[in-house]
Amino acid sequence: MNEILDAILASDTAPEEFAALRVPESYRAVTVRKDEAEMFAGLTTREKDPRKSLHVDEVPVPELGPGEALVAVMASSVNYNSVWTSIFEPLPTFGFLERYGRLSPLARRHDLPYHIIGSDLAGVVLRTGPGVNSWKPGAEVVAHCLSVELESADGHNDTMLDPEQRIWGFETNFGGLAEIALVKSNQLMPKPQHLSWEEAAAPGLVNSTAYRQLVSRNGAGMKQGDNVLIWGASGGLGSYATQFALAGGANPVCVVSSPRKAEICRRMGAEAIIDRTAEDYAFWKDDGTQDPREWKRFGKKIRELTGGEDVDIVFEHPGRETFGASVYVARKGGTIVTCASTSGYTHEYDNRYLWMSLKRIIGSHFANYREAWEANRLIAKGKIHPTLSKTYRLEETGQATYDVHHNLHQGKVGVLCLAPEEGMGVRDQAMRERHIDAINLFRDDLSERTNKHSRDI
Repeated sequence: MNEILDAILASDTAPEEFAALRVPESYRAVTVRKDEAEMFAGLTTREKDPRKSLHVDEVPVPELGPGEALVAVMASSVNYNSVWTSIFEPLPTFGFLERYGRLSPLARRHDLPYHIIGSDLAGVVLRTGPGVNSWKPGAEVVAHCLSVELESADGHNDTMLDPEQRIWGFETNFGGLAEIALVKSNQLMPKPQHLSWEEAAAPGLVNSTAYRQLVSRNGAGMKQGDNVLIWGASGGLGSYATQFALAGGANPVCVVSSPRKAEICRRMGAEAIIDRTAEDYAFWKDDGTQDPREWKRFGKKIRELTGGEDVDIVFEHPGRETFGASVYVARKGGTIVTCASTSGYTHEYDNRYLWMSLKRIIGSHFANYREAWEANRLIAKGKIHPTLSKTYRLEETGQATYDVHHNLHQGKVGVLCLAPEEGMGVRDQAMRERHIDAINLFRDDLSERTNKHSRDI
């Protein structure tokens, strides 16, 4: 690995020199283990601790197949699917790997007693398999997490509809929280030149997900002037939705849970902000009964911020806790577009407010290659920016995932894999300087909080 890292850090290593580098027999990777899948039995979701289930193991380099690439991973990041994998919810991911392994002899490589997790990366191509023409060893890349087979006609209009669509590093093995990753070549995209490795790794999954959910015609098809309600507007997913709304001429109505998170949204450029904790919204009377009076109070607050208008689009991802309110507050003919369900998968709402007001619920899941490419292009052009707040070492991935699990983070949490320190990999310093304040916005917030804590002590 040292030879590979030296070649990357040299920055002038030729493609043929990368192609000549020896790929090691093994590498370090963050894993969950099949024989530990029941380790949290009997515990509540909150009690399950990723620091106990995530390991850094030495694992063999997988065989390289047709249409695939081995990538030296300089940095990765933690997504909520990393949390789900680490706490074995809603079920252990080994079932995904077993089903994939039955597909073909090549897919059988993924069915292992360990699962290398991670659905983001920034790094350098080391090797490509037969049939790969667009990417060469030495190419600096990021990867999106859509894995497809495309042997069915169903996926050829929108690859997300491929019956064999999977999320790499969650429903497949050999993910990005590692020193080396195995990806399909149609997951690769150019690394934005003005960003460091850890900054470039941070947007991938969440940026592409937000793009499809909010901007794409496969999602809400946002247009100029739309009022867009964004739950968790300063979080890993919501922070990109907020940027897309602002960049697209829409009016984001940002829902957050603290004054600090409200300030982050203001610094991004949002004006309409609801601190749901300060307003003390309680959408549920108890575990089985919602409170429509709270939906109405919430809707009134929204109209106060929009000049009397209801929202055209609701950007939904909390799920059970908020879904009834989301359906209620959307305008007549409006759209609720939903992905994930971090507060629970069983959504309940009053259907009268949906059917009688001609509203739509759209399910949205990650993004196809074209959507991911467009989302990455906006990052590369400095139109959308990483929301990286903190970076951990590979050995600290358990702690990083714990922080995301307990919502102790802002924006995205990064992980250094092969990169020895932060700030490396920037190729366009002039462009970086033009956007440095936006790039550092979430980090600056962390620094301010750390400094304030020090002063308080």
